Amino acid sequence: MAFRRLTRWAIALPVALALAGLSGCGSGGPAATSASDPAPAASGGAEELTVFAAASLTGTFTELGRTFEAAHPGTTVRFNFGSSSTLAQQITQGAPADVFAAASPATMKTVTDASMAGSPVTFVRNKLQIVVPKDNPARVDELKDLADRKVKVALCAEQVPCGAAAVKALDAAGLKVTPVTLEQDVKATLTKVELGEVDAALVYRTDVIAAAGKVTGIAFPQADQAVNDYPIVALTDAPAGELARRFVDLVLSPQGRDVLTRAGFEAP
Repeated sequence: MAFRRLTRWAIALPVALALAGLSGCGSGGPAATSASDPAPAASGGAEELTVFAAASLTGTFTELGRTFEAAHPGTTVRFNFGSSSTLAQQITQGAPADVFAAASPATMKTVTDASMAGSPVTFVRNKLQIVVPKDNPARVDELKDLADRKVKVALCAEQVPCGAAAVKALDAAGLKVTPVTLEQDVKATLTKVELGEVDAALVYRTDVIAAAGKVTGIAFPQADQAVNDYPIVALTDAPAGELARRFVDLVLSPQGRDVLTRAGFEAP
């Protein structure tokens, strides 16, 4: 009896171990990996591309990021959207980035002056609009209405591209506007209008289009004197240099141009 029990265990143990090994390789769930295991590979290995881009590019670049990932299986595109001046400062202070797309040549110059990029290419242009809540409670119709102290106005801070453009437009109109708030990027400025915290703001036309149904945009002639050029560049020491160049190529391609112009950007 003892011999038969021992025989049954000797047969069952290898079978159980074999089944356990197969269960870890099946398609029923993800395989576990340890810190020493290599990262999953696809099309030559998983890679990451980090793109620093102006806040006003959030919608279009997110779409282009999905397109890029589909064309490069195994690649993940990570974005850092924000004020161009803040992004430029982060890059010069050593933040790891592969591509920089700015909302003005002045903010791009911060990076090129630090010898961290070659020659940027202007890929689109953008201009300002007055934006008001859907019901337009202050009855704003034109730029000079923003000079009325009864009208609560939000502007981008002057050191960021949308703020610098606003200063140019207001100077061109000979107007002095006292904002109730100065925001650090165009998205934050638009949000003040969407929430009804201010009566009006100056933001990019593309942001008005993106917020369709929530706000109303009002064009004004002085916006033509404050147009912002948007440059893009693959950074010199980009960790993913080849991917960075390919992403820039996508942005400059007819496909990229189509995505950008549909969002309201203008060709340079």
